[in-house]
Amino acid sequence: MKRNAFLKTSSAFVAGSVLLPTMACRPEAKKTVVPEAPRVTRANWAANYAYKAPNLHSPASAAELQELITRLGSQKALGSRHCFNDIADSPLNQISTANLNRLVSIDPATKHVTVESGMRYGDLAPLLEKEGLALHNLASLPHISIAGACATATHGSGVGNGNLATPLVAFDLITPDGQLRSLTREHPDFHGAAIHLGALGVVSQLTLQAQDTFQVAQRVYLDLPLEQAVRNFDAIMSAGYSVSLFTDWMDQKVSQVWIKSRLGTDHEVTSSDFYGAVAADRDVHPIISLGAENCTPQLGVPGPWYERLPHFKMGFMPSSGEELQAEFFVPRENAPDVLQAIERQKDSINPHLHISEIRTVAADDYWLSPASGREVVAFHFTWKKHPDEVPGLIRLIERELDPFGLVPHWGKLFSLAPALLHERYPKMGEFIALARKYDPEGKLRNAYLDLNLFG
Repeated sequence: MKRNAFLKTSSAFVAGSVLLPTMACRPEAKKTVVPEAPRVTRANWAANYAYKAPNLHSPASAAELQELITRLGSQKALGSRHCFNDIADSPLNQISTANLNRLVSIDPATKHVTVESGMRYGDLAPLLEKEGLALHNLASLPHISIAGACATATHGSGVGNGNLATPLVAFDLITPDGQLRSLTREHPDFHGAAIHLGALGVVSQLTLQAQDTFQVAQRVYLDLPLEQAVRNFDAIMSAGYSVSLFTDWMDQKVSQVWIKSRLGTDHEVTSSDFYGAVAADRDVHPIISLGAENCTPQLGVPGPWYERLPHFKMGFMPSSGEELQAEFFVPRENAPDVLQAIERQKDSINPHLHISEIRTVAADDYWLSPASGREVVAFHFTWKKHPDEVPGLIRLIERELDPFGLVPHWGKLFSLAPALLHERYPKMGEFIALARKYDPEGKLRNAYLDLNLFG
C-alpha cells in the first residue's frame, strides 16, 4: 500500500487545542533580483500536520549532533514522524535523527543492547534475532524510532507488558548547552527523564534490556459479543502474551480479537470459539475491508517475536492510508465501564472512524507515563481524515471518559485542558522543574510544551 504522505499538506491539529486552518505549501517571499526556491513543506507520517520549522538538520554522527545542539538556538529532535500533533515542531530548527540508526553494541553477558536514537524497531529486531535475543514487546508498527517511542510512552499490549520505555537501562542525553549526560536507572533524574517529551534534550543513544528470543503464534477471532467483553474483560485480555481488541463500536460486538501467544509459556488459545467469537479462517486486516498482505501472519502459524508482536510488517505501509489518531488511557478497573460509555456514542463515532484498538499496559515508575504506578487500558481511535468532525468527536470522548480518569497519548490528538493534565500527573511539577534545569534558556520550548506543560 502506497501513499503520498509527505507530498501533500492537510489540516493540522495542535495537542490541547482546536484544529488549525488548512496549511498550504507557500513559496518564500521573492527577492528583488534572484527568486528564492519555494520552501519544501515537511509533514508528519500521516500528512495531517505540516511542520512550521523552517530549517531541518540531519547529523550523521553523535559528534555532529552535539555540535548542532550547541550551536543552534530554538530546536527540536525529529524522529520517525509518527506523532499526530506538534510535539516535534520548533519555531526554527528540527534535528532529524534518521541517520543515527546504528547498532552500537550487544553485551552477551548482560543482554544489554545499545543503539543510536534513530534506530527503528523493525531494523533492530532482525539484528537481535541473529544473536538469539528479543525485546519484551513491540508496538503495532515496527516503523517507529526507539527514542521517539520511549520519549512518548508508546506501547504494545499485554497484561505483564509495560510501555516501550520499560526495558530502558540507560540513555545518553545531549542537553541544549551541548553537555552529554549519561542517565542510568540509578541516576536521580532517570525516572523523570525517560519519558521526556523532547523537553530535556536530544537522545543520542539508548541501552535496552533484551531477553532470549521466543516464538509467537497469532490467532484472530471475529465478532465478540460486547456483553462478553464487558463481563469477561480481564479474562479476555489475559488470554495471550499480547491481546488487542478491534472494534467499530457497532452491532453490540467487538469486531476482532487478536491473541498473540508466546510459545512455551502461554496457554495457547486454539479453539474455534472464544467467548462467542469465531476463529478467522484467513488472515485479516484490523480494518476488515482491507487486504491483509501488509499484516503479520495469523492462523496460529509460529514465528519469531518480531514477526508476530506488531500487527504490520516492516516492509509495508500500515493502516488505511488516510487517518488521524487519538488514544486515551484509563485505570484498568474502569475499562468495562469505558467500553459501554464509548459504545453509547457509536452513532456519532462510527461514520468518522476507521477502527478502534483496545490494549492493556502494565504499570511502570516513570513520571509522565500514563501507566505510572497503575495498570491501564488504552482506547485508541484511528479516525478517517475528517478534519471538520474529528475535533468535536475527540472532545466528546474526553467528556465521556473524564469520570474514569483518562489521560491522552502524548503524541496523538487531544484537547484535554492543561490543568487537568497537571492534576492527573502528580509528578508534573517536578518534571517541569527538571525541564527548567536541563533547558534553562528554553531552546527546546515549542507551542506544545508551552501549552500543555508550561502554560
